[in-house]
Amino acid sequence: MSYLENVRTFVRVYELGSMSAAGRDLRISPAVTSSRISQLEEHLGIRLFQRTTRSLAPTEQGKAFYRGSIDILEAVDNAEAQVANITVNLRGSIFVAAPLGVGRRLIAPRVPLFLSDYPEVNVRLRLTDRKVDLTAEGLDLAFFLGQPEDSNLKIRKIADVSRVLCASPDYVKRRGMPRNGDEILSQDHECLNLRYPGATEFRWLLTTPSGPKRFRISGHYECDDGDVLTDWALSGAGVAMKPVFEIAEHLKSGALVPVAAETPPEPIQMACLFAHRRGQDPKVRLFMEFMVEKIAEAIKRTHLVR
Repeated sequence: MSYLENVRTFVRVYELGSMSAAGRDLRISPAVTSSRISQLEEHLGIRLFQRTTRSLAPTEQGKAFYRGSIDILEAVDNAEAQVANITVNLRGSIFVAAPLGVGRRLIAPRVPLFLSDYPEVNVRLRLTDRKVDLTAEGLDLAFFLGQPEDSNLKIRKIADVSRVLCASPDYVKRRGMPRNGDEILSQDHECLNLRYPGATEFRWLLTTPSGPKRFRISGHYECDDGDVLTDWALSGAGVAMKPVFEIAEHLKSGALVPVAAETPPEPIQMACLFAHRRGQDPKVRLFMEFMVEKIAEAIKRTHLVR
């Protein structure tokens, strides 16, 4: 096995924190993964990881070697891109994370279109509404809605996403049509709450005549999966705040109707995060450009539904 492959394996083990996880991502067995790390340690004459039966942690030498390895792999990727037709010879894995609704509706349906042009590329898509750590989880890209907290990462904005407060016609018939956010609170409407990791309260940012205002809401329904909130709204359980692209078909059919039209939600940013060195990888860069274009087009079309 080549020295470079051993280095790539080390980087994946370091980033994922596990021999077995790195092996799954590289499509090799844990035994092969362990063997590559052992070969690398023997070559270097140092221990890269402290191993026990239950844990794996990089040594100080391992941490230093990781930083150098990233520079080595970035240089190799750049060199390969300069001597190869990257639109023909792209190969390897792209590790991508996205929120559930974004991933299901905007990214996953377009992955086959990308792979039809680049069949030697593997797309490893992770869908979750929790906050992800690109470095710790070995991710190349992470799509998100809102504002990121990590300023050390690069941001590529895709679009401002329109949102809507909505409910089923049956709910409106039973509980009445609230005209604005104040009536949602004063008339004690049932609010369907999307639970974000670490959230201690629920607030809707709405546009009022005096400017954006946060409304503290409550309700009996709470979930960390936006699709569940959509199902609850469709069943007549209450009022939900949803990105238009997630419920465009239901708005078009009339299964869901906008409510509180006097105070619509503020738009939310959709963008993707990536570390600078990841964005230099030709396959990652092309995948990002492809998705940014396709997602922006899809969002624009769904906004026309309203």
